[in-house]
Amino acid sequence: MKRIFVLAVLCIGAALTAHAKLKIVATLPDLGSLAREVGGDKVDVTVLAKPTEDSHFVDARPSFVVQLRDADVLIDGGAELEIGWLPPLLQNARNPKIEVGKPGRVQASQGVRLMNVPTNATRAAGDVHALGNPHFVVDPIIAKTVALHIAQTFSAIDAPNAAAYDANYKKFEAAINAKLQEWGTAMLPFKGQNVVAYHDSWVYFAHRFGLNIDTFLEPKPGIPPSPSHLAEVIEKMKAQKIKAIIVEPFHDRKIAEKVATSTGAKVVDFAQYPGGLPNTDSYVKLIDRLVANLTAALK
Repeated sequence: MKRIFVLAVLCIGAALTAHAKLKIVATLPDLGSLAREVGGDKVDVTVLAKPTEDSHFVDARPSFVVQLRDADVLIDGGAELEIGWLPPLLQNARNPKIEVGKPGRVQASQGVRLMNVPTNATRAAGDVHALGNPHFVVDPIIAKTVALHIAQTFSAIDAPNAAAYDANYKKFEAAINAKLQEWGTAMLPFKGQNVVAYHDSWVYFAHRFGLNIDTFLEPKPGIPPSPSHLAEVIEKMKAQKIKAIIVEPFHDRKIAEKVATSTGAKVVDFAQYPGGLPNTDSYVKLIDRLVANLTAALK
């Protein structure tokens, strides 16, 4: 009987420990990856968007409302990337803990200087974000800033585990610092080279590694490529001897392949999110793969 009682107490203790984990909801897989790096075994992380999904147009499911309703912390981009699908979910979830300005809300863009802020954002310009380009986490230095913000939020909400969150952040920071030199060395021979992208997702990556990515298969953000625009892109690529076209999992790869065939360039598989390419289940592994894929095409 005594043994049964002890086992029961241990089971209850284990259940309480599991229940004590912070419930984190991240809108995007990169934010979820950083939350796992920082939170470790002290958090349960749910990610809403799939790593191969266009984050502008996420298929919002009823289960998302339940997850948001139960969340202790919500991490979103904060630069209108999810504006088409997140607000209705939050309205239905009615969770005051994760409203903007509350301790349980992390908006990743806080403290980040956004690039490509339009002077006059209109529908005629395509899918342009009024606050600036929201695809900033692909810059590893910005990723450190976001991870620090997450660590500070977790520590404020869950003070008993603050030391663990701080230690996890410092470990991630050290990993990024060590890799930055490696990534920079690999990209250095291609500094200043022009690269074509399907969509304008890579301005921060280009800025960090010294590339020029200002030609796109889309005539305007979110507008499908037209034959006339692609003809202009092909002409420009030939004139500038551009060797690489960046394509993400949800893009029409056949269009990129046709342009590549016409110009002698290579199609480079890229993804903004961990898990979007094979063997990229962490942020560091993702940047490793991006650098490897691009340098192979540019050689």
